[in-house]
Amino acid sequence: MSEPLIVVVDDEAPTREMIGDYIRMNGYEVELCDGGASFRQLLERRTPDLVVLDLNMPGEDGLSIVRFLKGETQIPVVMLTATASLIDRVVGLELGADDYLAKPCELRELLARIRSVIRRSTVTAAAAAALPEEPRPRVRFGTKWLDLEAQLLCDDDGQAVQLVHSEFSLLKAFAENPRRVLTRERLLDLASARDTDAFDRAIDVRITRIRKKIEPDPQNPTVIRTVRGSGYVFSPTG
Repeated sequence: MSEPLIVVVDDEAPTREMIGDYIRMNGYEVELCDGGASFRQLLERRTPDLVVLDLNMPGEDGLSIVRFLKGETQIPVVMLTATASLIDRVVGLELGADDYLAKPCELRELLARIRSVIRRSTVTAAAAAALPEEPRPRVRFGTKWLDLEAQLLCDDDGQAVQLVHSEFSLLKAFAENPRRVLTRERLLDLASARDTDAFDRAIDVRITRIRKKIEPDPQNPTVIRTVRGSGYVFSPTG
């Protein structure tokens, strides 16, 4: 069995090479790209198991690459952001990035995040393949079904809808607390979110993204409703 392929995309050569060397030392195959153009050329010949992506690069920036990857592929993304760039971080998560770290990052933590994201994506892919043969208990969320064991969101035909880990964690929190108003702080706790002092806004953008996937009319949500001044409430539909 071949080693998982990790692609590091960063325009700063010292950072790119340092991360690449460390990941390679820990049992992964590594490819290095200095920007969007070289990364897209690599994609024409190889499919990574995960991409470590710097968001702030000249030319095509990381947000554009995240949008492309999550719109066209199932490749997981761990994004690297400037420490002060909360806006980029929130937008990256909204576009579907699977995890993030602030730069400069601790290499051991980056490796742990990479392993965690790959493990989740592998389990989800295996569960998706087995889903038609092994029906599981599901929770109805508007136009979709949430499979809590497989961590999958599916439509009525059984087709999986792209769902990153942070979205699943929020849906699971709602599924376990139906018809109960949950504050942003409580959702952060239930979803085991990181960086709680900065991520109230991230809860809002994640829920906006979830609504686009489950609500019959995302502009007028009825499944996950906003309770002004309090938080959000999940109203089961079936």
